[in-house]
Amino acid sequence: MRVLIQRVKWARVTVAGQETGSIGPGYLLLIGFGREDFGEPNMVIEPMIQKILNLRIMNDSKDRMNRSLLDTGGGILAVSQFTLHADCRRGRRPGFANAIPLEDAEALFDRFVDLLGDAGVVVKTGLFGANMEVSLLNDGPVTIWLDSVDLFNR
Repeated sequence: MRVLIQRVKWARVTVAGQETGSIGPGYLLLIGFGREDFGEPNMVIEPMIQKILNLRIMNDSKDRMNRSLLDTGGGILAVSQFTLHADCRRGRRPGFANAIPLEDAEALFDRFVDLLGDAGVVVKTGLFGANMEVSLLNDGPVTIWLDSVDLFNR
């Protein structure tokens, strides 16, 4: 599982001109599931959620990254993005064999979003599998890359 976190002042996603989700201050999460996640998703999803929610990358009163999203009450805009598993080692066209099939990824994405909501965070989403337009105002900019293979040494 790969997650790109962008700290934002606001973010929104639209599909065919209709807004499907928007947040104020918080995180835009771009989320992709890979073949390494297939079969044991709870061993990846739950620790990844804890990592995301408890990372101290929100500013405190002294403008230092010293607070978590839970500390600030920020929101999350979660957007599925299989292209996070692009393989660009050969040629000029990325390969996507490392991304899991659409139906499986959708089930994992839905579980991820449900668990974020269960943690008490306001979560908005795009529309899974759709061509989305994502707008945001980066805050910092702060961008963090999380990869479950690196984080959890499975």
